Amino acid sequence: MGVTEKLWDALTTVIKMNDKIERLAGTVVTQQQKIEQLTERVIRLETALEIGLATRNGPRRIEHKTRE
Repeated sequence: MGVTEKLWDALTTVIKMNDKIERLAGTVVTQQQKIEQLTERVIRLETALEIGLATRNGPRRIEHKTRE
């Protein structure tokens, strides 16, 4: 195998790796967006749960303790 073939193989390998990295970066962006959407949904669910529990049990009152 000549030097030219080795250089050509190295160059094609780098080009292939660059393509894979670009596709991976796109996948990472998509996954990050999905994670952020799921986080937003969890926050909304937690809020709805807290509101539901608060209205079911009535408003909570903070009791003040007296010093003895």
